[in-house]
Amino acid sequence: MAYNIYSEYPPPLTADQEKYLVQTVKNWSIEHALAVRPSSAIVSEEANPNHVLATNAPVTLFPSPFPKSCFDQARSLQQVYNELYAAVASDEQWLEDVIKELIEVDDFLANLWKIHLSVKEEGYVQDLTLGLFRSDYMLHAPEDDEAAPPSLKQVEFNTISSSFGGLACLVAELHTSLATYPSPANSVAYPPHPLFGNSSSPDQPSAINSVGHPPTNAAVATLTAGLAAGHQAYGPSKSTPPLPTCVIFLVQDGERNVFDQLALSTFLYKEHKIPSFRLPTSQVLELTSIPSPDANPARPLIYTPPSSPSTQYEVTVVYFRAWYAPTEYAASTSWAARHHLERSAAIKCPSVLLQLSGSKKVQQVLTSRPPGPDHLKAFLPDHPTATLDNLRSTFAPQYSLSSPSSTTTSSSTSPEAEPEGIRLALSEALAANHVLKPQREGGGNNIYRTNIPPFLGSIPRSQWKQYILMELIRPPPAAKNTVLRSDGQVVRGNVVSELGIFGTCLWRNPLRSARPQILHNAEGGYLLRTKGKESDEGGVAAGFSSLDSLILYEES
Repeated sequence: MAYNIYSEYPPPLTADQEKYLVQTVKNWSIEHALAVRPSSAIVSEEANPNHVLATNAPVTLFPSPFPKSCFDQARSLQQVYNELYAAVASDEQWLEDVIKELIEVDDFLANLWKIHLSVKEEGYVQDLTLGLFRSDYMLHAPEDDEAAPPSLKQVEFNTISSSFGGLACLVAELHTSLATYPSPANSVAYPPHPLFGNSSSPDQPSAINSVGHPPTNAAVATLTAGLAAGHQAYGPSKSTPPLPTCVIFLVQDGERNVFDQLALSTFLYKEHKIPSFRLPTSQVLELTSIPSPDANPARPLIYTPPSSPSTQYEVTVVYFRAWYAPTEYAASTSWAARHHLERSAAIKCPSVLLQLSGSKKVQQVLTSRPPGPDHLKAFLPDHPTATLDNLRSTFAPQYSLSSPSSTTTSSSTSPEAEPEGIRLALSEALAANHVLKPQREGGGNNIYRTNIPPFLGSIPRSQWKQYILMELIRPPPAAKNTVLRSDGQVVRGNVVSELGIFGTCLWRNPLRSARPQILHNAEGGYLLRTKGKESDEGGVAAGFSSLDSLILYEES
């Protein structure tokens, strides 16, 4: 059996062992800022009117087993994925052809595209783009072969606000501490188990090779190195007289995931000596300005810290940790503020075109196979066929819900027949193995299984094309773990994990229609999110998942 690894994991705990472990995790989390601001569901507004409290982030008590071969494959592909999405964002015409039908029915994407067209008409003054990416995967277990090892399937590729790099590093440190204190052979927090390398019991699985603790997580170093690369590529101040330069973290008002972001900004200054400031989206127009074209045609973005109104900084990079969802544009000035940033000389992470490249529709089109267009070969012409086949092996089948007359790039059937995506989505039996995805980020947006046909029946057919249909990924059976939630509750049961691999990429493309000139391309660090098996959604910030880390294994 390929999944014996899960049958005796995690090791059982006595009541006293669990009490000790839970208290240790709580204390360690607060000591090391593995924390979030509590939601009002945990601490009421009356009890926390000034929002000064913090609680442990939701975490698993044990690292989750993960096959080393799949982890290595995900890491090996990240720089290729970085290059792919840099190429997509650089090909304005291709991107327009893919999303033009969405713009007709999706106001959010339409407004983003309008910003691009407006800045293009005025003239872009910045030809550099920075991406801080995360490619998310799940293990897929073949349904017809219980002895076969799991494979790796991509859930999505994140081009904006790829979060939890900071806290993911801390979870790896936490689990390593628990597994190795006071010594790897004699942990006082974890009972003996072959995966921890401290058990030779014949009653437990023995055909396991494991290092005994999570691999080092380099997410913070990788992400901040990407920001530093953008900052340095921006060059000297474009203002007269020159101003000191900085990086801006664009954040939500009332951000609860602040400690994850502070891990990056603190490291950015500690290791790279680059100052950064947190700018809530509601204050963009109040605290930043752009000189008139007559005064300075370079259009530098000037930031004035509210704590020091006599001081000004020139912004080199705007790192978006907000503005990925339509709900964040509720204020009347939100779209004007986004346009304001896009037309400036600051390097955007991401630009509007890069954010649009992360839409589910783009992901679906990229998965299309011959006899249709070979988009991977077109965007990655310098990579060998074996690399592209390895990349394709991570694709789960995906389908367009466009009508025959409007689809030109999707992998649907001929115009004479109903597109395959629509046929699958309207059949209750066939839809039971699929998920319907809109062009949204942040979790909680998808429609699953037998809910798909009635949902489509409840909206006009003209709206269907804003969704893509994806075959469900079947995770391995019998995985278990125990979770400490942010409200202090301990929950145990069957779980499903999702692996994210972080990557960064900086490129230049002055024409926005040619192959990008890659200046920086790196991979490093991971995020593991674990949720109850009965939960379909996976966002930590949305309350569906817990932060986890890996314990890599190889089965003989």
